[in-house]
Amino acid sequence: MSVGSTRAGLNMDAVRTCGGLIKEMAALTADRDGFACAKFVVFANPVEDNPFMAGAFLGAGEGDSVINVGVSGPGVVKCALERLGKEADLTAVAEEIKKTAFKITRVGQLVAQRAAKYMNASFGIVDLSLAPTPVMGDSVAHILEEIGLSRTGSAGTTACLAMLNDAVKKGGVMASSHVGGLSGAFIPVSEDAGMIRACREGALSIERLEAMTAVCSVGLDMIAVPGDTPAEVLSAIIADEAAIGIVNNKTTAVRIIPVPGKDVGEKVRFGGLLGEAPIIPVSKQSPAVFINRGGRIPAPIHSNKN
Repeated sequence: MSVGSTRAGLNMDAVRTCGGLIKEMAALTADRDGFACAKFVVFANPVEDNPFMAGAFLGAGEGDSVINVGVSGPGVVKCALERLGKEADLTAVAEEIKKTAFKITRVGQLVAQRAAKYMNASFGIVDLSLAPTPVMGDSVAHILEEIGLSRTGSAGTTACLAMLNDAVKKGGVMASSHVGGLSGAFIPVSEDAGMIRACREGALSIERLEAMTAVCSVGLDMIAVPGDTPAEVLSAIIADEAAIGIVNNKTTAVRIIPVPGKDVGEKVRFGGLLGEAPIIPVSKQSPAVFINRGGRIPAPIHSNKN
């Protein structure tokens, strides 16, 4: 669901509705720890041709039958940086990431073209995103730690992620003429072994994750919070994330799970690619008056930036 864009501003009535919907979906699937919320994403500035679940849809200009491919490969990038060694400076690190992204994207394009031909469909786009999995060795967080952080979430995390995201995009666009989708580095907590560990150890908070979303692909993704988190707080988290996207003219999103009956310190396990997540705290302060005002936050001015 989209709640706003850089041109249209932020629809706070839709934001308020989304917070209530998330609470309702969590309650309806309480026997599965609110699993329905893992299938619901709230976007600002959503892109066309997104091949990733959740939020996948085709662009209006595409054919009736089209193959879009999402490229992953965090483990490949980490291995490349391990071979590069700790003595390399950050320019060399960025160059190594760029070269590795180029190779991964080339393979992704070949797979997409072959699949499209086999299925008698059009080849759409290659999404460059480094999409992690819960499997050890396939983590975006581990890439950041290989670059030099003791743990993802420490000071410097946002800068490291900005470099990673930019290098992935630069390498990918050289490798394919059909780049689209979200394209960059994902930071879904429950789907990334390094993110899970960082949250469990208290190194990674929802506030740090929000800062990271200003420079990565998408936004707050697969985050488990206490089941008694009010709908207004969920709406305010969505509003904060949408504001980052709208002001910076980028795609941002929220996929958050208030886990019924569970609190900070416990964990939720969804299994498969959705992994598991420690339940992390959110601010107890209430944004209810702000959220319940409704209306629309006007689109930002972009002609006077400094």
